Amino acid sequence: MRELVVEVISDQPDFEVAGETEKESEVTELVDKTRPDCLIIALDQPEVLHGLCGFLLGRYPQMKILAVAAERGNSAFYWASVDVRSKIVETSEEGLLSALRNPSKVQESWTMPAVRE
Repeated sequence: MRELVVEVISDQPDFEVAGETEKESEVTELVDKTRPDCLIIALDQPEVLHGLCGFLLGRYPQMKILAVAAERGNSAFYWASVDVRSKIVETSEEGLLSALRNPSKVQESWTMPAVRE
C-alpha cells in the first residue's frame, strides 16, 4: 500500500514526497527532519486516534495526517485546531488526493478532544 500511495503522490505536480519509512519507530525522527505539510501513515483503525498522531499533531499542529486503511476501504484525515478532528475518507486515488487538496470539502464525521501531556 505504501508503494501505491507514494506512486500516486509522486505523479502529482503539487505534491512532493519528502521521505518514507516502513518502521513506525522512525516516523517521529523523519517528521522532525523533513517537517512535512502532510504525513501519510497506515492505520488498521483510522477512526481511532493513534497515539503517534496525537503526539505529532501536538508537536506540529500545522501538519495534517492522512491515516490510510487499505483493507477497510476508508481512511481518516486528522488535523489540529483547538482539538484534533478527523474526517472519513474513501480509500481511492480520488478520495486520498481530494482530502489532501481540499480537506474542508471532506465530510466531518466526529471529533475527539486533543490530549496534551
